[in-house]
Parts: sequence; structure tokens; C-alpha cells
Amino acid sequence: MMGYFGAIRSPRELIFGSGQRRVLGLVAKGLGRRALVITDKRLAGDVNFHAMIADLESNGLTVRIESETLPEVPVETTVHVADSARDYSPDLIIGVGGGSCLDMAKCVALLLTHGGRPQDYYGELKVPGPSLPLIAIPTTAGTGSEVTPVAVLSDNTRSLKVGISSPHLIPTAAICDPELTLTCPSALTAIAGADALTHAIEAFTATRRPVTPGLTQEKVFIGKNALSDQFALTAISLLWQGLETACTVGDNLAARAQVMQGATFAGLAFGVAGTAAAHAIQYPVGALTHTAHGAGVACLMPWVMEWNRPEISAELEQMATAMDLVDGAAVIPAIAALFARIGIPPTLATLGLDKERLDWVAEQSCSIERLIQNNPRPLGRSDMRRLLDAAFSGDAGLIQQGKEDSI
Repeated sequence: MMGYFGAIRSPRELIFGSGQRRVLGLVAKGLGRRALVITDKRLAGDVNFHAMIADLESNGLTVRIESETLPEVPVETTVHVADSARDYSPDLIIGVGGGSCLDMAKCVALLLTHGGRPQDYYGELKVPGPSLPLIAIPTTAGTGSEVTPVAVLSDNTRSLKVGISSPHLIPTAAICDPELTLTCPSALTAIAGADALTHAIEAFTATRRPVTPGLTQEKVFIGKNALSDQFALTAISLLWQGLETACTVGDNLAARAQVMQGATFAGLAFGVAGTAAAHAIQYPVGALTHTAHGAGVACLMPWVMEWNRPEISAELEQMATAMDLVDGAAVIPAIAALFARIGIPPTLATLGLDKERLDWVAEQSCSIERLIQNNPRPLGRSDMRRLLDAAFSGDAGLIQQGKEDSI
């Protein structure tokens, strides 16, 4: 009966659809009276943002706007914002923006509720209980942060990004309006959408862990399961259908809706199943190349899929059906071709990684055990270096050699 085991963790309320941003005031007044709205400087001047603030005020809420969110969310900025908001005593946090704004909102809600520093909560299951109610309103379609139990931060005392993972970080409500993504530039649409597709693929192909009664309470990320699979496979289908059009015809609202719903479903999937080797490798690669997270994981995804191919044949066949391809053998080339068409670098060399740093990347990647252990095919140190050599040079034959060596 293992095939029927599953879990999903999600917001209490998830609202999706064009124009649904206009329900914000009604949702918010059921959760609090004093709202701290977290966004960034660009969005703070946006006409849609101003309309949402007016909606909150017309529904009787007092509003304070914090628009200092920076990309990658430096740890010290979360502390500054939380400290400056204490005198306001908000009883509701609202995050509006891309993944950084939503992650900032999660951290501020956490710090205002439980105190301490972000460093106190690094890792999994360190948050002691629920935080202030949080409404997440994404304006990009990629991270899925509006539905996930994760906040990713930049800590200048560490070489890699850090994360806080806890079901208590999942927003209380998420309002996903694809109209808010219509002005998202093509390059950002591509990177964010490719990130979402990688989330979905890694969740769908993650290892299946032995089921115990305590699994869902002992780990945030429990691996592949019957419920996350449904969201992951639907996300793959939606993103496959809509991503290229959203990148090339930015005002196509149907494509924007497919991509945004795909990103949200991918977040629901990986928020419980977890991600795997592509994300593990991107952490050190991103630290060295200073390239966008989505570009890095998408660059790596076809190579990781090729490594995993012996263990994911059934999943590749299911993906082929969802993508309307001939068979599972067509999936990896199709994903790689899509990424190439929307501008994702095809190799680590074109991403800008120095070949001399491959050993360090291999060592750092293998040390991120929670992600490597979630990969369906084991990756030892020598395996990792072979995979990296293939991803750097563009030579899949190096991975094929790895398969022969492991037989």
C-alpha cells in the first residue's frame, strides 16, 4: 500500500485566477486589523500595488508599507525590518512580489512572533510554532514561495545560501493572480519558469522513502509520494504548455496563467517531496558564478535527469504522456531544447563556472546531504565529479561511462 501514501502541506486558503488580487481586502480583514505589507521599491510604485493598498484600507485595515526588500534577502535586512516594525505591532503580514519579497515576509513574521535571529532557525523544524498570519501575493511565477515551507536567505558569514524550513512558514493564505505577471520581462519569466519546472521534475523524480508513522512529523521533505506526484505532474504539463509562449508573447494571459499555476503546483509538490541533486549543485555553483538560481538549476536539470535515467524510467514515461511526447526517451532532450529556446545556458561552462573549481563544487554539493539523499540515484564523490564534468563540457557520454562503471 506504499503507493497510496502521501502528504500535502498548503496554505489554509489558496485563491487563483485573473483579477483575484482584488479579493485581498476581504481575505485580510478576516485575519487582522494592522497589516505590515512587505514588498520592494519597484513594486511599491506599481499601480496594481497601490490599488491593493487602497483595498485594504477600504476594508478597515491600518497599513504600513515596508519596501526595502533586496534580492536574495540578506539576513541582516530581515532583522532590521522586524525590529523597525515592533513599535507598529502588526497582527498581519502581507508579502507582495517575487520570491525574495515572500521569503522576507515569512522571516519577518517569524521574528516578530518568536524573536531571536534568523540564524536560530536555520535548517529544518527549528520554528517552535505558528507565526503571525501571512498572506502571500506572488508577482512572478517561479519559486512557489507562496505555498512552500521554505525561506531562503543570504548570510555573508557563509559561502552558500541558507534556508529555514518549517511547515509553520507556509503562508495562511495565497492569492495568485496571473495578471500581476504580465509586466514580468522575458528573461525573468524564463528563469523563474525554468526554476518552477525544475522544482516539479525533482519533486516527481525524488527518492521514495520508507514509510513510517512519524515520517511526516520528523522531516519537512519526505520524498516522492502519491499526493505530491499529482501536483508535480500537473505542474510539468502546465509549464511545458505555457512557458515558451509566456517568454515570447508576454501579454498572452492564458500562457501566463498556465505558468503561474504550474509554479504554484510545483511549490505544493516540492514543499513536501523536496528537491534533489540539481539544487544541491546549484548552491555552490551560484556562489561562484553569481548567476540567477533558476538559470543554474535549469542548466543542471537535463544532466541530473540523464544521471538519474536508470532509476526514473517509469517517471519519464509518465512525463512523456503529460507533455504529449512519443515516449520517455524523448523527455530529457525535449526539456533541454525548451530551456535552450528560452535562453537557459546549456552547460556549466556557458553559465560561467571556472573548470578549476569543479572539485570544490563536487565536494560542496555532496555535503548537502538532505538534497543528495533525496536524489533517486546515489551520487558519491566520484560520481558527482563525473556528472559535473558532463554538465561542464556538454558531453553526455561521460554520464554513460558512469553507468557502465556502476554495473
